[in-house]
Amino acid sequence: MKPSALLLFWKKMGILLLLIVLFGCNAPLPQNISQIFPSINAADTPTAFQPVAATRTALPVNTATVLPSATSIPEAKVWINEAAPPALIKAIRLPENARLVTSSAEANVELCPLCNQNGLQADWIYAVVAPFPTLEDTVTLADLKKTWYGEPSTPFNGKPLLVSASTQAALTALWGKPAATGVEIHKDDELLDAAWNSRPSFGIVPFENLDPRWKVLSVDGLSPLEKSLDVKTYPLLLHFGFHGDPIITARLANNVNQNEMTLPATNRDTQKMTTLVMTGTTALTRAVAYKMDNKGVTYPASDIHDWLYNADLLHISNESSFAKNCPMGDVNNYGSLMFCSRPEYIGLLDYIGADIIELSGNHNNDWGRDAFTNSLDLYQQRGWLVYAGGANLEEARLPRTIERNGNRFAFIGCNPAGPDFTWATKTEAGVASCNYTWMAQTVRDLRSQGFIPIVTFQYFEHYIFPPTEQQQADFRRMTDAGAAIVSGSQSHYPQTMEFYNNGFIHYGLGNLFFDQMDIPVIGTRREFIDRHVFYDGRHISTELLTAMLEDYSRPRPMTPEERTALLTDIFKAAGW
Repeated sequence: MKPSALLLFWKKMGILLLLIVLFGCNAPLPQNISQIFPSINAADTPTAFQPVAATRTALPVNTATVLPSATSIPEAKVWINEAAPPALIKAIRLPENARLVTSSAEANVELCPLCNQNGLQADWIYAVVAPFPTLEDTVTLADLKKTWYGEPSTPFNGKPLLVSASTQAALTALWGKPAATGVEIHKDDELLDAAWNSRPSFGIVPFENLDPRWKVLSVDGLSPLEKSLDVKTYPLLLHFGFHGDPIITARLANNVNQNEMTLPATNRDTQKMTTLVMTGTTALTRAVAYKMDNKGVTYPASDIHDWLYNADLLHISNESSFAKNCPMGDVNNYGSLMFCSRPEYIGLLDYIGADIIELSGNHNNDWGRDAFTNSLDLYQQRGWLVYAGGANLEEARLPRTIERNGNRFAFIGCNPAGPDFTWATKTEAGVASCNYTWMAQTVRDLRSQGFIPIVTFQYFEHYIFPPTEQQQADFRRMTDAGAAIVSGSQSHYPQTMEFYNNGFIHYGLGNLFFDQMDIPVIGTRREFIDRHVFYDGRHISTELLTAMLEDYSRPRPMTPEERTALLTDIFKAAGW
């Protein structure tokens, strides 16, 4: 090529590059360059400019791709497979040059289960569920699939799995087509009532559809409520992604990377999950103190440490103040009703990872108000949230707030039972006396501010399963005001629970660390530890952990037989 021709060629190439920059990816280039630059003729170039047809070559997953101009890519016509759960569909935001279509025949891209093209994937967790008053805690995957295929299997006993239409389609992709007798389909918003009305019953729901009235069962020992769960090992994990025209799916992947399109990564983000463990009465005194003096401060928690420590937030209702002049524990002083704890006993609360201390207990001023104030100092040194007690009445009644993983909680509590000397005054330390009208309004205000209200009572003591009529009225009043959880901290004897007006009420959990070995009535050894799970600002589940007191001081997990007996008694007393 002559020098003059070479120079002309590079000038034309420079103009071409300038055109591409000026027009970019959002406007078409002219069909003929001479329309813009009449002095340039295609025949003058060594090779005439010709459009290049896009080829549909499969692209490797997770490989960055330089995309062609948007105008050279066909419109993305997306069909969403019937297996996609409603929450996933609602969360998807498509970019420009993309639209939803109503059938697979007119689509060039499909959102489908077990699809993953160009790295586009949403990990969806499903849970095996049953109505809350269900005795079973776990099922096997083998029994679950047998039921799916219509083979009778324990604990399902020939009854179908209750599912929504989308869940059936999703699991069909995972397991194959179910037997006609293996599933029973209900609308998402009717599934829970259908299950409660046909107990015993079991179902499968996406994680986002969990509700406290469901009991979540583990599958082969794995539960989606456990934050430590390795989801890759969980058998009810399903991937949703795109499949279709590789050029279009590559563009969609690029849109996700550029935040121009939304495809949720999962329906179970542990950064949005908070576990709150709530407990009953703790009093590190009498025989408990004696055991701590002789077997070590951490001895009472040796069998249940992980239940408590692994919570995001651990609540302890401590009704024995730490007094500098408190004597050593005396097993011969078992019947004393004047409580105190030695300051070093707070090491037990350190050991279990306490976060929230409720001070509504009847005995917190037994050793004088100085002991109460000394306890406040110890809690403050550790940065623990303290409520239902304080340096004066105003401080004792204040709600206290705390946030974990985006969930904002407000704790408030009081003691209606007394005795008078335990209550705080305008100038003296003590526990919060109850003003139900003020408390209900405070709960409403907290709910309106976006907090999840948790209300606890040191109520009048009753050694019976069901609540009294007045207890039920007072607890329900807080749920009516917007409390998510109402919990009785007074009970030395476990009491029933109920779901009422979008709240969960547990009238009494029983003891945690206290020395009542079936004294003064049979049954005080049995204990509840409630593990509440919250997700993205909503209460989604409550697990009833059950323990049996040993050695006047040490709760241990119940045996399966002990647990079944307690739950059977409690559910029957609740009318379930």
